[in-house]
Order: sequence, then C-alpha cells, then structure tokens
Amino acid sequence: MVKIEFLGPINKENIEIQAHSLKELKEFLKQDESLQEWLGLCAVALNDKIIFDENQPLKSGDKIALLPPVCGG
Repeated sequence: MVKIEFLGPINKENIEIQAHSLKELKEFLKQDESLQEWLGLCAVALNDKIIFDENQPLKSGDKIALLPPVCGG
C-alpha cells in the first residue's frame, strides 16, 4: 500500500491505496472530482523528494505527498 498525503488547502484525509507507478496513482486520483483542479497544479513528493517521472515505480510503504502551490509574505 502507498500512503497519500494531501497537504495545505487540498483539505482531504490521507489515504492508502495499491499503486505500482505514479501514473497509476494519478489515474486513481483523477476519479475524485474534488482533486481534479489540484492534480495539474501540485508538485509530487515521493518519500520527501520531488519527482516528475510518471513511470516512477512505487512500492509498498512509500509515502506520496501532493504539494499545492503556496504564496506568502
């Protein structure tokens, strides 16, 4: 199982799912209408390191964090 954390204003509870790649995870998350606006905006971290490759393999115990853009002053 892969743990997914939704940070900042996404306002969703963390979940755990079975996914073997970032691409597979993205397809699963697209099914949730409340996440659709965020998926194109968020950076993705795998075990606290930003990743970009949708073919990145995932293994049980991995932690994925969706990082929405933020601004501050």
